[in-house]
Amino acid sequence: MPGDRHDGALDRGDRRAGDPPGRAAADRSDRVLAAKQQSTGHTHIDVRRKGATPAQLETLYLERFGHFARVAAAICGDLDRGRDAVQAGFTAAVRDRRSFRGSGSLEAWVWRIVVNEARRIAREPLTEPLETAELGSSNGRPEATGLREQIAALPERQRETLFLRYYADLDYRTIAQVLGVEVGTVSATLNAAHRNLRRNIQEAPR
Repeated sequence: MPGDRHDGALDRGDRRAGDPPGRAAADRSDRVLAAKQQSTGHTHIDVRRKGATPAQLETLYLERFGHFARVAAAICGDLDRGRDAVQAGFTAAVRDRRSFRGSGSLEAWVWRIVVNEARRIAREPLTEPLETAELGSSNGRPEATGLREQIAALPERQRETLFLRYYADLDYRTIAQVLGVEVGTVSATLNAAHRNLRRNIQEAPR
């Protein structure tokens, strides 16, 4: 994970190539359970099988890393810390994958974990200067820098909702699952964020 940045795969350690963290232990557990079911002759519904699989999480990581990293970096205010949040979030998702019960989308479940990791890391003291030039699509332009400052002035929930909608391109339903709110609340929060942004931009010194 941390230390193996955006190389297109979850941290493998000393596992087989392509195996995400914890896969070997999970495979052993599944084999033991299958043997027990066969010996008793009972049909047992294992609620853990509602959980995510390592392969599903690996695919999500590979396909959506850029979106996760942009949102996490925006929350942390720093690219490297954002990538660390994504790595830590996916490590936690692989470790706790059995707890996913399928009541919402798998992506929303992982997003919630990554957002929580980004919040946690954002509270930690910085030891190096922030690396913010690549956040969003600013490319260091002064007007984009000014927009970042105006977004940073918004309340936390409005900022996070904006990031999830425009940096991650998530729909309202998924954002609601990530943030634990109603879909109508997402719409209202985005409207409030847009109003506040317009006001902040109009009132900003020229």
